[in-house]
Amino acid sequence: MRALIQRVCRAEVRVGSRRVGAIGPGLLVFLGVTHADGVKEACWMAGKVASLRIFDDDAGKMNRSLLDVGGAVLAVSQFTLYGDARKGRRPSYVKAARPEQAEPLFQQFIMALEEIGVSVASGEFGAHMEVSLCNDGPVTIWVDSAVPRGQ
Repeated sequence: MRALIQRVCRAEVRVGSRRVGAIGPGLLVFLGVTHADGVKEACWMAGKVASLRIFDDDAGKMNRSLLDVGGAVLAVSQFTLYGDARKGRRPSYVKAARPEQAEPLFQQFIMALEEIGVSVASGEFGAHMEVSLCNDGPVTIWVDSAVPRGQ
């Protein structure tokens, strides 16, 4: 599972003219799922997102987590995080999980965040979405559940 995490002042996602999800201060999380992922990875990723210390404390250091600041998450499914553009000019998406596997794990990620106590809004799985955001910092973090600890 891969997540591209952006600290935001606000973010929203639209499908056509409908706003399907919006948050104020918090994290915009683009989430990709691969074939080897399961419930374990979804729960691990939710815990990681909720506990990343990327919000400023009173001294201006990044010492606070999403839980510490009471921020929200806007979760957006994005299979293109598993795009491989090393060969040719058209990325290959063979490492991205098929929708029938990815959607339940995306929903599991959202449920795990909510169980931790995070307020979550989301995009619409499989839809063409327009995402608007106001980056805060900017702070952008890449997290991959497949990378062994210590590397």
